[in-house]
Amino acid sequence: MRIVPILIAIVVTMALYFFVFQRDTLGDIAGAEAPAEVAVDAGQETAAMAPPANRSTDEKAAMKVVAEHSTAEVLDSAVILRGETQAARSVSVSAETSGRVVSAPLRKGSYVEEGQVMCQLDLGTREATLAQVKAAVAEAEVGLSNAQKLAEGGYAAETNVLSAEAALEAARAAIAQTEQDIENLTIEAPFAGLLESDTAELGTLMQSGSLCATIIQLDPMKLVAYAPEAEVDRIEVGTLAAARLLTGTEITGRVTFLSRSADPTTRTFRVEIEVPNSDFAIRDGQTVEMAIRSDGKSAHLLKQSSLTLNDEGLLGVRIVDADSTVAFVPVQVIRDSVDGVWVSGLPEEADIITVGQEYVRAGVAVEPHFEEIN
Repeated sequence: MRIVPILIAIVVTMALYFFVFQRDTLGDIAGAEAPAEVAVDAGQETAAMAPPANRSTDEKAAMKVVAEHSTAEVLDSAVILRGETQAARSVSVSAETSGRVVSAPLRKGSYVEEGQVMCQLDLGTREATLAQVKAAVAEAEVGLSNAQKLAEGGYAAETNVLSAEAALEAARAAIAQTEQDIENLTIEAPFAGLLESDTAELGTLMQSGSLCATIIQLDPMKLVAYAPEAEVDRIEVGTLAAARLLTGTEITGRVTFLSRSADPTTRTFRVEIEVPNSDFAIRDGQTVEMAIRSDGKSAHLLKQSSLTLNDEGLLGVRIVDADSTVAFVPVQVIRDSVDGVWVSGLPEEADIITVGQEYVRAGVAVEPHFEEIN
């Protein structure tokens, strides 16, 4: 039996035990035996290796950072909305009486003027009916005259006169009703526009309420979108607006309507913009992106990498004060762009730290080196 390997294993096990479980005790013993000069040197080395943000502000050596001069510009902060195009008017024209269509149909896509005939219904026996009610009126007039004469001579009661007058009014009402029914046989366009469907086919028997055609007005065109609560106060009726379709077509118009009541589901407000469309190039129901002009706002264009967070989690930038110390300024991002981000909350002129802002804190003295802005 070999005893040496067993002893070596025991010694190694004890060494590991003290190293793992009694590390603090060993450290205290070693620290007590170390010379004071070594402890001082170690403390200086630790302080030298500390991050700049944790170094004492009493140190005379200033941290070198890269900064750039930034001057505020007036940014046209337009309200950006996404919506769709809608026809100014869209009406389904229906028959108000019954009859058979005797006019040739107009095909969808055709342009019709206001008052143009779209569907003509057969007159039928309405002329005879009109003649009949006119005769009834003449008869009622004679009856009323006779009743009045008899009443004046005391040969008839006053109620007979009233009955004759009622009969005359009923006959006159029948004439008006028949004439209106004849007038309803001609179905006309209520306004100028485009037919979205064919008019009723020749020979079709139409009843009251049957569809003759659907007509839409595309000039002017409406652009409809819904503005959130945070943006609605920046929109005013009459404000100039620009829009762009998915096809790339760009158009301009003005805000004609801003809802005073929010949608109960989305809590947004309806916005309508009217744009000219004389060539009917804009179709009903197209997706459109709108930019509504709003008051300009002072903002700085910064590199996105310049933004940082402070200990409270606020988004901002670190700037160099007049006395070459660091200050943290919270900012609000207004808009992204290809060149950077537009932010507000900074003074008109500021020296923004662009390199090293993560290694300094407010109050730390720095030595800024300014870079040129392309």
